[in-house]
Amino acid sequence: MLKRVLIANRGEIAVRIIRECLDSSVEAVAVYSEADAQALHSIIASRSVCIGGGRAQDSYLNIANLIEAAKGTGCDAIHPGFGFLSENSDFARCCEEAGLVFIGPSSKVIGQMGSKAAARALMTEAGVPVVPGSDGIVKTPEEAEKIAARIGFPVLLKAANGGGGRGMRRADTPEEIKTAFQAAKAEAETCFANGDLYIEKLIQHPRHIEFQILADRFGNVVHLGERDCSIQRRNQKLVEEAPAWGLSETLRSAMGEAAVKAAKACGYENAGTVEFVVDENDRFYFIEMNTRIQVEHPVTEAVTGVNIVREQLRIASGLPLGFSQEDIKLNGHALECRITAEDVFSDFAPCPGTVDFIHFPAGAGIRVDSALYNGCAISPYYDSMVAKVIASGATRLEAVRRMRRALEEMVITGVKTTLPVQHLLMYNQDFLRGGYDTGFLETHLPEILNIFKEAGGRDESI
Repeated sequence: MLKRVLIANRGEIAVRIIRECLDSSVEAVAVYSEADAQALHSIIASRSVCIGGGRAQDSYLNIANLIEAAKGTGCDAIHPGFGFLSENSDFARCCEEAGLVFIGPSSKVIGQMGSKAAARALMTEAGVPVVPGSDGIVKTPEEAEKIAARIGFPVLLKAANGGGGRGMRRADTPEEIKTAFQAAKAEAETCFANGDLYIEKLIQHPRHIEFQILADRFGNVVHLGERDCSIQRRNQKLVEEAPAWGLSETLRSAMGEAAVKAAKACGYENAGTVEFVVDENDRFYFIEMNTRIQVEHPVTEAVTGVNIVREQLRIASGLPLGFSQEDIKLNGHALECRITAEDVFSDFAPCPGTVDFIHFPAGAGIRVDSALYNGCAISPYYDSMVAKVIASGATRLEAVRRMRRALEEMVITGVKTTLPVQHLLMYNQDFLRGGYDTGFLETHLPEILNIFKEAGGRDESI
């Protein structure tokens, strides 16, 4: 096994990885910015190193400082978590050149799958269904308009090296192409320092289904089933569940096989996620591969019993997978709510501040991943997600009921959060029926916010 791992991240995912390292008798080295000097991950690690100022560019995105911190503390590996540099091929390559194990795929694979245009081409060659669109980078609005006319409107212009819903614009008519092209390109340049775009047909009213995969260096690849991530706001996921409700066994099997095929096509190693959209006729299409652990990985752990972070450490240590595809069984159901420090009545604006008091729920089937504690600060510099509540049960209804209980019990004061909205969502009749698509929240959010407002619109849990 690895001996000492530097966690190049912060917040709940850093806490999660640190705990897993310690459970596996691996020393965990935390890094923190000046703004995170009292953050939980910097307190519970075996050792902590300050790597720069509060801005992410000065700390968690500073490759040179991260490498220096890892080498200076005698680490033999770096775990990037998610976000920040987790899908940055330059960072992975710097780790490799420094003799550090990057806990994830190789820099070559990250670069290949990080280019959405290159990934589409590879998947097409491997026989994995892809959404109709351009064969490569689209260089001008005029070229985009010609392709859109061929594949049919509406279309999406998307950042070739993007992710997380950034650098993406919709066009419903030829007249909207130029504006959408310019807006997507500008956002892509700002967020990813690369304005390259590609175009694909917009699959309307799809479900967003992703498959968790694990692959070792010996060519063994398995998938751990799927997650439904269709409850989204502006392409940002709010609620995830596993398995996807109402997905036929035939479709599940076909998508799982495609996910494994995708991983093998690029020579993947470690944990990753293959993302698909499924249309109204149950046709599925590859959209991208996330070359890292996902925020929503706990729901997969809940229904498979596989500890994904532990498997990441084992794979990075050169060990083979200890199970085959036939060993993976989905048992029960699990839901995850991402709780963010945002003001739901101000267009979900971030609400940094100090947590006066927090109470986490517990009991059968409940798990909370968070880095919050009483009196801690929520910084304005970073992502606004502050906790993940995971509820599992023998059935979907039992998992929903446990999630209701957990969100009712959970209390966060001092900052505004999305917790009450997600609590109300658990009672929505259309949500309870399952089989929702990515347009669900856009349709139902006004109703949910109105109920919240009529109930008093309290900042804490209800």
